[in-house]
Amino acid sequence: MTKPPEDFLSVLNARSRDIFKKIVERYLDTGMPVGSRDLSRMLQVGLSPASVRNVMADLEDLGLIAAPHTSAGRAPTQEGLRFFVDAMLEVGSVDERERSQIASHIEGRQGRVEDFLTEASQLLSGLSRGQGW
Repeated sequence: MTKPPEDFLSVLNARSRDIFKKIVERYLDTGMPVGSRDLSRMLQVGLSPASVRNVMADLEDLGLIAAPHTSAGRAPTQEGLRFFVDAMLEVGSVDERERSQIASHIEGRQGRVEDFLTEASQLLSGLSRGQGW
């Protein structure tokens, strides 16, 4: 990862944030990597799969997403999920106790990615309350 997580918001434009958000949300819903063709259909602005792939390549260079194998779609990394949670917390109304509790769950996390994703999904569902970034 080339940038610390707190710098991602300053690096990502609105298009990149929207695509990243869709990747995380779809991945948390399905547990499957997300392809550029599916993403181009999910976005409100009309982008070709090739344009989506270019943004995904930038997100991958930042360490926010990764491919489980060459021909697969992309899935969020642990750093990407941490950034997603942190970005949601900046917008949402979460008190200091809740922030500390979430931070303690994320810090030093070891184990299976699936376990981390399940926990992150539960935290996000409670925090998002249907709000966007």
